[in-house]
Amino acid sequence: MAITPRYSETNPMGFVAEACYPRWLDMARTALLREHGFEYHQFEAMGYLLPVLEFGLTFHRPAFYDDPIEIVTSLRRRPTFLIRLDYEIRRDDVLLTTGFTHQAFVNRQLNPVRPPAAFLAKLDSLFPKSHPTGSADRGFIPR
Repeated sequence: MAITPRYSETNPMGFVAEACYPRWLDMARTALLREHGFEYHQFEAMGYLLPVLEFGLTFHRPAFYDDPIEIVTSLRRRPTFLIRLDYEIRRDDVLLTTGFTHQAFVNRQLNPVRPPAAFLAKLDSLFPKSHPTGSADRGFIPR
């Protein structure tokens, strides 16, 4: 997913403020789901919620106003009711930030549930059951 930091997202040092990154991860996560035929509002309409349980960021280099930024989102392991996504934020070939999110599929009573059947079917095509670890040979990555 491509993004260009706005001036309002920078701090007095000229760096993109760290408070912007969780929002960017949310945008990238939404774009990844959409690319594979899913929308948050569809999950919610079926009674599924996907709260973020944990997220983390490691800043390697700063991003600046008007930098052409690319966020690559990966799903490397087949989820059960927990889903972990990994993120790389880059400016050209320079790795700026790495991050992750953990989310859970829960119902409206906030009890853990298995993901919807259509989501699991899509995962079956990305994570062959013959692979012993259940991990994909390639990430579930938007192009």
